[in-house]
Amino acid sequence: MSACAPTHEDQPHSPPPGRRRGFRIAGADISASIAVFLIALPLSLGIALATGAPLQAGLVAAAVGGLVVGRLGGAPLQVSGPAAGLTVVTADLIHQYGWRTTCAITVLAGLAQLGLSALRVARSALAVSPAIVHGMLAGIGVTIALAQLHIVLGGSPQSSAVANVQALPAQLADLHPASITVSALTVGVLLAWPRIPGRTGRMLRKAPAALAAVAAATFVAVGAGLSLDRVDLPSWSSHALPELPQGPVLGLLAAVLTVTLVASVESLLSAVAVDKLVAARKDQDVQIPRARLDRELAGQGAANVVSGALGGLPITGVAVRSAANVAAGAVSRHSAMLHGLWVAVAALFLVPVLDLIPLAALAALVMVIGIQLVNVVHMRNVQRNRELLVYVGTLAGVVFTGVLEGVAIGIALAVAVALHRVTRTRITLEEQEGVHRLRARGQLTFLAVPRLSRLLHQVPQGSDCVVELDGSFMDHAAYEALHDWQVAHQTQGGTVEFTGGSGDPIAEPAEPAMGSNTCCRPWTPWRNHHCGAPAERPATEGRSTDKQWVSSRVQGGHLASGLSSFQRHTAPRVRGELARLAREGQQPSQLFLTCADSRLVTSMITASGPGDLFTVRNVGNLVPLPGEEGAQGQDESVAAAIEYAVDVLQVESITICGHSGCGAMQALLSTPDAPDTTDTADTPGTPASQATAETTTETSAASQPTPQAGSSPLTRWLRHGRPSLERMRSSDHAWARISGRLPADAVEQLCLTNVVQQLEHLRAHPAVARRLAEGRLELHGMYFHVGEAQAYLLASDGQSGGSPGGPSGSTDEVFNRVAPTAFEESRA
Repeated sequence: MSACAPTHEDQPHSPPPGRRRGFRIAGADISASIAVFLIALPLSLGIALATGAPLQAGLVAAAVGGLVVGRLGGAPLQVSGPAAGLTVVTADLIHQYGWRTTCAITVLAGLAQLGLSALRVARSALAVSPAIVHGMLAGIGVTIALAQLHIVLGGSPQSSAVANVQALPAQLADLHPASITVSALTVGVLLAWPRIPGRTGRMLRKAPAALAAVAAATFVAVGAGLSLDRVDLPSWSSHALPELPQGPVLGLLAAVLTVTLVASVESLLSAVAVDKLVAARKDQDVQIPRARLDRELAGQGAANVVSGALGGLPITGVAVRSAANVAAGAVSRHSAMLHGLWVAVAALFLVPVLDLIPLAALAALVMVIGIQLVNVVHMRNVQRNRELLVYVGTLAGVVFTGVLEGVAIGIALAVAVALHRVTRTRITLEEQEGVHRLRARGQLTFLAVPRLSRLLHQVPQGSDCVVELDGSFMDHAAYEALHDWQVAHQTQGGTVEFTGGSGDPIAEPAEPAMGSNTCCRPWTPWRNHHCGAPAERPATEGRSTDKQWVSSRVQGGHLASGLSSFQRHTAPRVRGELARLAREGQQPSQLFLTCADSRLVTSMITASGPGDLFTVRNVGNLVPLPGEEGAQGQDESVAAAIEYAVDVLQVESITICGHSGCGAMQALLSTPDAPDTTDTADTPGTPASQATAETTTETSAASQPTPQAGSSPLTRWLRHGRPSLERMRSSDHAWARISGRLPADAVEQLCLTNVVQQLEHLRAHPAVARRLAEGRLELHGMYFHVGEAQAYLLASDGQSGGSPGGPSGSTDEVFNRVAPTAFEESRA
């Protein structure tokens, strides 16, 4: 790859010098913009109605969100505008300060978002627990539904959710048949529209359900001459603009903080969700860049400044419109911008038509949206992760106190739950048939050392003891307490055995005596040994002599000895299975792509046998982007293997496995364009700062000679790893982490980041993208720590384990430890 700027001759698709490329809009963007416009128009009016703002404010926000965020934002296919997530906040601000002051608060919130974007903290907003986010949205949905229910029944909403519940019996006693009829028709069409069967249904579903529901209700209301409150868009000449904020300073600051927090988090989560939708789209002819979150936050801030200044509602990224934009086939940001243009045209020239819409129809539409914010799937995921208390606490806090207070309650509960998990350790001691068994459940930290020491000293001297450790973390204090007691107990004639939660021994068996005749046995625990009696090492010392001895030993029959042992011990046991595979052909369940490092034995660490894995190994477990291999004059073996595994073998999953001490990653770090880690070496919390004197000898032993700069085949191959380097040093991406700790040093950080980056490259392959869109393929990221013999699974590709998930998926790139118990259960 040349460092020089490419010339026009190097770019055959670029326009000739002196000619400028014309402004072109793809047809797919035009059709997608119309589909999004038809969804946004009724929703914008409904959200404005729900907040108590002028109805024109919703149209202003929709137009500004499309034009400003569409042009300046960092997520090309995300559509922004007024969203249900800010309805409760805005309604409360209007009730407290009035509409014009609320517009000023929107402007200040936009300026705050611009400031946060300049500080490049956008990705930090994604650190909020998904349980808090979903609980907040569910609480907002409950509040919206309770308020709009009064309009559906023909009345007026109260100022809070509690007041709406208290006023509901009186409202039920004073029903308005016309409002109920129109609302029921709206809800019925909204729910039935996606379920219309047959060819007719497919044709009708080209129109959005929200538009069809509001249009049907309007037609019935007008045709039947029902007496109902309708949309009343005043003249634009009387449109209210912001004024200088009036009120207590602390209250205004809290209002700005609330709008900034909710709008930013909702927009960034929506941008991440849109990235996943784009990656899963079947049509991959056009490469859509990933969302740049800091730029997206800046675009949202600029839009809120403009919207507030023009008298519009606060703006966020809207998941419903964005999903419709992706599904409609949009290929660039032009779709969102055109949708904003259509909204502006409708607001100026379709006022007589909009004035026919009954308010009850808009209220019913928004009520259904509020109910849908209470997502059952989200509740199940939260319960599975044992965070239901955080979800329910946040939901209740939002309903009974407010959005900002509810989020604060959720954060406090999340912190309390995390501390409870870390500090809660159950330690018991019992005697069974003369053997004392000490069980420790949970994390062994210094807080548990007093209880641990007290029970350990209750074990009689000289007795047999089994210590069962069922947890994923042990700090230095707990380790020393156990080790010192073990030494003392064994000195007094007792025995100590350490086991895991499944009862399997943790301690490694003793080394066999030199000269003993040890042989490989199939399907038994693996140990580093040599088959047959070891050869006598020459007494002569010296490096050259050592090399000659090793070389002569290999040439003298080491390979033949291993083959002979296989034929004698292993072949008789696997001959039947291999014969079956020879008849039926290979049917592996997964493609396993890992490094060529000799210390990675794929069948051992995955407990797999013949026919289970289709394995691809290369230096650095790299997945070149489609076309890059051939473009650089290299073979396309990796792409060919992926295509063969996915299309021919029909594998169900693909795993990319990195490992500790990877020589390829060390070579990348040693290149001249590698990120400089000296500035972060002394910064607390960075991976480089974790490399202390406690680093084990495994790290130094794993260090391999790195290739020198030049144009060697190895250097050219490692260029495919440069995106991993860029990702690691980019502030737009969070540090990849190992469950329970940060990476030990820059090499381990790059090893983890490389797995995440290569998964993205893998999704770019057409065969993989197609199978992912069909829901018939799963992607997994894995990290194997050689010195610890410990496997970790990436949990950021959706849910834990790495399967693709929805917008609630964890956004942190965390590799979770695979516990022995979970491994055994998966085998069962």
